[in-house]
Amino acid sequence: MSDKIIVAGVSIDTRHWIGGRRVASGDTFTDSSPIDGSVLGEIARGGPAEARAAVAAAREAFPSWAATPRAERSRLLHAIADGVEKRLEELAIVETTDNGALLRSHRRGVMPRVAHNFRFFADWLLKLDHADFETRGHGNHVSWDPAGPCVLITPWNAPLMMASWKVAPALAAGNTVVLKPAEWSPLTASLLADIAAEAGLPAGVLNVVQGYGSEIGDTLTSHPDVRRISFTGSVPTAQRIAASAAANLTPLSLELGGKSPLLVFADADLELAVDLAVEQYDNAGQVCLAATRILVEESVAEEFTRRFTEKAATLTQGDPRDEASDMGPNIHPRQLEKIDGFVQRAIAAGARAVVGGHRGDGQYYAPTLLTDVAQDSEIVQEEVFGPVLTLQTFADEDEAVRLANDTRFGLAATLATGDRERAERVSAQLVAGTVWVNCFFVRDLQAPFGGSRQSGVGREGGTWSFDFYCDLKNTVTAPKGWNDNHG
Repeated sequence: MSDKIIVAGVSIDTRHWIGGRRVASGDTFTDSSPIDGSVLGEIARGGPAEARAAVAAAREAFPSWAATPRAERSRLLHAIADGVEKRLEELAIVETTDNGALLRSHRRGVMPRVAHNFRFFADWLLKLDHADFETRGHGNHVSWDPAGPCVLITPWNAPLMMASWKVAPALAAGNTVVLKPAEWSPLTASLLADIAAEAGLPAGVLNVVQGYGSEIGDTLTSHPDVRRISFTGSVPTAQRIAASAAANLTPLSLELGGKSPLLVFADADLELAVDLAVEQYDNAGQVCLAATRILVEESVAEEFTRRFTEKAATLTQGDPRDEASDMGPNIHPRQLEKIDGFVQRAIAAGARAVVGGHRGDGQYYAPTLLTDVAQDSEIVQEEVFGPVLTLQTFADEDEAVRLANDTRFGLAATLATGDRERAERVSAQLVAGTVWVNCFFVRDLQAPFGGSRQSGVGREGGTWSFDFYCDLKNTVTAPKGWNDNHG
């Protein structure tokens, strides 16, 4: 069997990338396209041996990389960004084929953002500093020391973008990396390894290992040589990772699920509010930040629902490689079953499908809006991770805030209102890592990103990323005691 596959005309090595070379496994797993179910290839299936080898390679490469001057680390990160931009079209078509997200989005937004992630942290590294200060005449100097090998575990809904969001600051901080991509969308991580090698990144600084969940993950997350773990995914998996990391007290950054609200007040621009609501179907609803719970003030609920239904009917669901498509397929048959199970249980419990409520052909699920749902119902409380929204009404601001905060999650919230004071008042009361007011998905890498409650632990972005990926040190120096006579 060949170690390389051709996807959309692009050659991809299916082996792991460990210590600057390709490494095969004794076993493989099948990677299929959600667009039509076609088999893309057999991927090296790692286990404990590959996990240990990758950590060992990262550990060996760490001292030299940590000692590499900031300017050189920055230059190499920019070189990786150059490589991403050079291969942007290849990366876009491979990722669309592998995970089913829109090709136009990958071309115009996602892949340019991948390059930007590397450039941002390359530049932020060079200006990262704390001002020195004095304490009773003693000098204090705060520095960011590289922590060591990092394990980065990324999701399938935005594979390369999420990889770059973690890899770039970890490398910038002077750490070495073991990247474990999701098994449902592993291909662009392999291409990233090629790009990093071509950019001149030293062997062992970036390692990529592929495999199924706990088969490889448990060894990575429990390894005593791992100094940081960053994970994006589900709460149950995060709980397992936290338990695995506990023995070594390995610091964790966890970006987990969401059940975010979109609050629509009567004073909002309804056209804008409807656009924001329909935007939640982006990536076939496979977005952790999506505002899947629409909360609308009673007096405008009927008009909002009418406009939403009309707008949703204009969405084109089809092949994500087609420029005319607004929604592609869901990632995997298992995910489709999960989505449909949520919807059918909700309908059986009394919910009404105002829009959708059923499967399409293949791995496509119709954009769905459910009403007549109880606040304590499964469909309102649990993350579906598909194109399924619920609509509830509220009588006043207090009820809106109460409903918005009444889940175990706290990743994000979106607010539509024409009243600036209300926006400030409500935003202050919402439990969320990010609140968008009259907008959605506006992300600046300078800002902290993460979730509250069971939506995550910690924050990344800007200086917060370096705070996580480094060991902060304060050096305190006495004002006297020096022997300046060196001769």
